[in-house]
Amino acid sequence: MSRAFVNEDQAAAQANQPVERRVSEQPNYVTARGLTQLHERLSELDGQRSALLAQGEQADKQQLAEIERDLRYFSARVQSAQVVAPATSTDKVQIGSTVHYIDGEGNAHSIQLVGEDQAYAANGLINWGSPLGRALLGAGPGDEVLWRRPAGDQLIEVVAIEAQA
Repeated sequence: MSRAFVNEDQAAAQANQPVERRVSEQPNYVTARGLTQLHERLSELDGQRSALLAQGEQADKQQLAEIERDLRYFSARVQSAQVVAPATSTDKVQIGSTVHYIDGEGNAHSIQLVGEDQAYAANGLINWGSPLGRALLGAGPGDEVLWRRPAGDQLIEVVAIEAQA
């Protein structure tokens, strides 16, 4: 067999390797709930991997490679997790706090600051390291903070802070 065919086969095998998930450089602060979710995700992925491995040669190799990549990522996230104490203050925004604020147009919003892997903006869960999270950290009721957004800076006012439930 020609070496050209061998190299093409090797290149094709490498092309199917999933791109590694990038691990953030910011500290991996998590709420207790966030750490539980990370462990649950690892368990779920481990179960999926076991089910695929049980299929032997019939297993979807691409899916297995993606699951193993995700296992590496979430294992690293669990190992680097730094659980923060539950937010107990209603005087100062902390990771875990629920924050009620009014934006520059007078619209009211409620969000909770959480760790990066727990963040889901559509549900009001905002990464503490995001521009909004960083603007709010340490603020108190009545404080106006500058939210530096790509769409333009905006002053927002913290109306109330709820301790972690």
